[in-house]
Amino acid sequence: MPQFLTSSDAGFDAAFAALLTMKREDSPDVDDVVAGIIADVRARGDAAVIELTAKFDRLELTPETLAFTPEEIAAEVAKVSLEDRAALELAATRIRAYHERQLPEDASWDGQHGERLGWRWTPVSAAGLYVPGGLASYPSSVLMNAIPAQVAGVNRLAICAPTPAGICNPLVLLAAELSGVDEIYRIGGAQAIAALAFGTESIAPVDKITGPGNAFVAAAKRRVFGKVGIDMIAGPSEILVIADKDNDPDWIAVDLLSQAEHDESAQSILITDDAEFGRAVVVAVEAQLQVLERRDIAAKSWQEFGAVIVVRDMEEAVLLSDRIAPEHLEIACENADAMAAEIQHAGAIFIGAWTPEAIGDYIGGPNHVLPTARSARFSSGLSVMDFVKRTTLSKMTPEALKAIGPAAERLAASEGLQAHGLSVRARLDRLNE
Repeated sequence: MPQFLTSSDAGFDAAFAALLTMKREDSPDVDDVVAGIIADVRARGDAAVIELTAKFDRLELTPETLAFTPEEIAAEVAKVSLEDRAALELAATRIRAYHERQLPEDASWDGQHGERLGWRWTPVSAAGLYVPGGLASYPSSVLMNAIPAQVAGVNRLAICAPTPAGICNPLVLLAAELSGVDEIYRIGGAQAIAALAFGTESIAPVDKITGPGNAFVAAAKRRVFGKVGIDMIAGPSEILVIADKDNDPDWIAVDLLSQAEHDESAQSILITDDAEFGRAVVVAVEAQLQVLERRDIAAKSWQEFGAVIVVRDMEEAVLLSDRIAPEHLEIACENADAMAAEIQHAGAIFIGAWTPEAIGDYIGGPNHVLPTARSARFSSGLSVMDFVKRTTLSKMTPEALKAIGPAAERLAASEGLQAHGLSVRARLDRLNE
């Protein structure tokens, strides 16, 4: 059974605080292992990647077979059914259309003294996109990472998608094709992150790495940050559903399980203002678990990390939601739009009973790579903005320098930076000749 909390109970504040700080990951001390893998890849390049792939993915590779060939990609893509292709193509079209609206605009203007100021946006030159393999091989992750990068104008995109025992998902390769990516490596884990960050004889380094992964991938991304950019350190999936009694308990139950089935460490929380409805959802979850294919994973997630919170009213629900800062937030209430407008902290909001979170995972358009573990308080989901950087522009005229230069010289002197002041003074003296 999940936790059942009531906000009016005397011990609620302590119980809710414990829920927020609950440790949801089996966190073996992977950092030392990852540090060794990164050092090995930096020192031995392809040889280290090949050995580690044989060890962890049971796949024997050579420098020539690290990447899929065009012929291999074509052969795998040909296995995809017409129905699956159509669904993936629709998803790609919607995701592209949404992200094209995110492209930022350059700007410039003349200041009051005739100086020219502004900024311009340029894409990173190369991005590495990590796509989980093994138990979780998701073509949707390819679309969500590659399409924003392509829309941003990134010139080179490289995908790392592990293929344990040589088994690949044809849909992953089709998603790469639809995203315009043809550089696909069949490697994963910390060794893939190291190869993307530092390069090997066969894999050129990139400037930014994005995409989710296991604890080893997360630790590797954390270690290579600074050498390259990263999107975020993603934790287990999570969903918060705010629902009133006018909902179908079965709908809310499968929405909660949609994240619980991802991972035993995922977290699904329901907030409602009706205790009887909350209990009905718990019963519905138990019934759904009897028929769910991933019942063992979902059941453990729900039992160990799930929660139902009964609140006095929906205003309190909004306050608690912002304290949780969920990765995914569903609002299935009478005034869902108004409630959504009040939310400050959430990775993605799904408004109304007809908007299940699963739509966002695949076909809605917005990105499904989202901040977890309460990091929505200060960060955003993946977007075009993750693949561009802003360069500021300044152009002084003699008149502008004469007007503002003395203040710069004064500030340089106050900081004890003589050469700074002299670089301005040299030009001011020329103006006074």
